[in-house]
Amino acid sequence: MFNQALSDTSLIACPHCDLLQKLPDLEPGASARCPRCDKELWRRREDSLNRTLALTLAAAVLYGIANSVPMLGLTVVGREAFTTVFGGALQLWRDDREVVAALVLFTVVLSPALQIGLMLAIVLGARRERAPRWVGTLLRHHPTTCTWSMLEVMMIGVLVALIKIADYAKVIPGVALFALGALVFVLAAIQASFDPREVWDRVEWAEASARRSEPMAEGTS
Repeated sequence: MFNQALSDTSLIACPHCDLLQKLPDLEPGASARCPRCDKELWRRREDSLNRTLALTLAAAVLYGIANSVPMLGLTVVGREAFTTVFGGALQLWRDDREVVAALVLFTVVLSPALQIGLMLAIVLGARRERAPRWVGTLLRHHPTTCTWSMLEVMMIGVLVALIKIADYAKVIPGVALFALGALVFVLAAIQASFDPREVWDRVEWAEASARRSEPMAEGTS
C-alpha cells in the first residue's frame, strides 16, 4: 500500500517553517526562497550531473594518491621517517590508542571513500534514462557519509602539529598532504554542484516498480 502522491510535483514544503508552496521554473544558477522565513528552498545548478561526475572522478584520483604515497616525513639527527594516512592510524593502534586509531581510520579513510563511492554510483545511475530505485536509496544515505568525513579536521590537526614540532625536527611534506588539501576543496565543490532534486526527478517510484513486478509474478504463477 502506497500513499497517493500529488500530481503537481512542483509543490514543496519548506523544511524550516512547513509552508506549502509551489516552486517556480528557475533558470540555471537561480534560487527559490520561502516567502515566510526567507530560507533557500532550492537552487538550480547548471549541468549538475556532468559537473558532479567530473569532480567525483577527480576526487577519486586524489583519494587514491592520498592513500598510496607518504603524507609526512620527519628528519631528526640524520634519520628520516615517512608515514601515510593509513600508517598513522596503524601507529596509533600499536601505541595502544585503539579508540583514536579507529576514529581516524573511520573519519579519514573509510568515510571519504564511501562519500566518493556513493556519489559516483548515484551520478552514474542517474544518467540512465530512468534511474533505478537503488539510486534513491544511496541518495538517502549519502549525507551520513558527508557528516562523518572529516578530512578538513585532520588537515587542521596536522598543520598545528607541524608548527609545534618544526623547532625540533625537519618536516618534509609529502605528495599525499597536498592531495588531501586539494581533496578537501574538491569535495566541497561536489556538494556545491550537486542537485539532489534533479536526481529524485529521475528515480523510478516504488509504486511504479511494484506495478511492473505484479504481471511478472502472475506470469510465473
